[in-house]
Amino acid sequence: MDRRDFLYNSLSLVGGAALSQAVPSNAALTRSALAARLLASDGMGGIEQGIPSYNAAAASFPKDFKWGSATASYQVEGAWNVDGKGESIWDRFSHTPSLVKGAATGDVACDTYHLYPQDIAMMKSLNLKSYRFSVSWPRIQAKGTGAANPKGLDYYKRLTDTLLQAGIRPMCTLYHWDLPQALEDKGGWPNRDTAAHFADYTEIVARALGDRIQTWAIFNEPWVFTYLGYGVGIHAPGNTSYAQFLRASHTVNIAQGMAFRAMKAASPQAKIGSAMSMSPGQPAMDVASDRDAVDRFHAFNNVWFLETALRGRYPNAYPAGVPYAALGFQPGDEKLMQAPLDWVGINYYNRSIIANAPVPPDTPPGFAALGLTQHRGMQGPITDNGWEVWPRGIYDIVTRITREYNKPVIEITENGCSYLDYPDADGKVPDPQRIEFYRSHLAELARSIRDGADVRGFHAWSLLDNFEWAEGYSQRFGMTFVNYRDQKRTVKDSGHWYSRVAATGKLTV
Repeated sequence: MDRRDFLYNSLSLVGGAALSQAVPSNAALTRSALAARLLASDGMGGIEQGIPSYNAAAASFPKDFKWGSATASYQVEGAWNVDGKGESIWDRFSHTPSLVKGAATGDVACDTYHLYPQDIAMMKSLNLKSYRFSVSWPRIQAKGTGAANPKGLDYYKRLTDTLLQAGIRPMCTLYHWDLPQALEDKGGWPNRDTAAHFADYTEIVARALGDRIQTWAIFNEPWVFTYLGYGVGIHAPGNTSYAQFLRASHTVNIAQGMAFRAMKAASPQAKIGSAMSMSPGQPAMDVASDRDAVDRFHAFNNVWFLETALRGRYPNAYPAGVPYAALGFQPGDEKLMQAPLDWVGINYYNRSIIANAPVPPDTPPGFAALGLTQHRGMQGPITDNGWEVWPRGIYDIVTRITREYNKPVIEITENGCSYLDYPDADGKVPDPQRIEFYRSHLAELARSIRDGADVRGFHAWSLLDNFEWAEGYSQRFGMTFVNYRDQKRTVKDSGHWYSRVAATGKLTV
């Protein structure tokens, strides 16, 4: 079960055992009742074959809009134990039997550690102007502390220099889930000390690469790696404790603020944000209680790590109030968490259907304490990994963040879909469904810009088919097909289409 399936079968955004089971069954809509209610009306207006209507021909983007793609270190680099790199929690997790589909690992993955020059040449040929990649922390500090590994830093310098030579903006993410295993052995993200270690690491990277890189993301999807890694255990390090999730989330919020200040000190010209997983909520029924539940879901799932950075406080996700004691909150943490991010990254894949659920008295911090249940949308087409296609959602979440946070600079740091398309007899990879996915989502993104959102760039997930975490290599999100036996890359039809969009800014090419 993948990362988003787990949460769509449960409470929040991403994938495992149903969290809705933690809520009294008489408080939640059954799936059949929810389906009947949604099918009785179009829910969002203008449904055509399950998708809200959109106008691709009317879409326009700013001339300096950054058309890009995204990857992550553990998912593509390989070279897991060379040139001084230490063990990460994903090395340990994937090497543990039965935790990853097909016993897959990221030991080789797409081998971009060695093949990055050809991948960057391919990006240039596709007219891309931005590449979002991540640095592997244990490649810089094998144990998560101490002096930097010069070979690790040299690799990212070469990668960045090659991007700049190709006219591509390097957008660097400092943490895309590969925590050094040595720090996990000391308690991982639930251990408050990890925040200071992380800030030290980010300062090292910012000092080493700050003359080359101006656009940085501190974290990728902090809600996902804390919840799936510590709360439910389907991702590394595989722990299953809601209490650990809460403490991990608070440490990460402190780390985000500390890293922001450390990086600004090391590279004052840096433009720093974070990439947040976001799923717009839709009330299951048009009643006040469900609309209120949508707001709680938004607070918990979408802005748990954004409200803290921009306003120094936790949003009101729990009807009984923020569980400060369970978080391990200490006096002064509101200042430690604060980070006036220069931009906000949004990773959008799906919407969520939310229903209210009464909270029993004296409910301890946990899923039931949120007072809601969450279900996957079911009106739009379904991708090959079972996710609903709902382009209207990118408009909804972008405009909501724009409205609530005073029109911040926004980058779409991830958006994409999994379809299992393979090369045909002519060696081409036709993937019309992926083209339609991107066309519809980009049309809705353009509409959000027209309606006042300050969106500066879009990064397709992903440049390459790659290691998809607990799903191993069973899903393909890339605009480029990767043959994992010989590492041959074949640009799919969607990649060629995206290249024309990047060159013209038009979706009807």
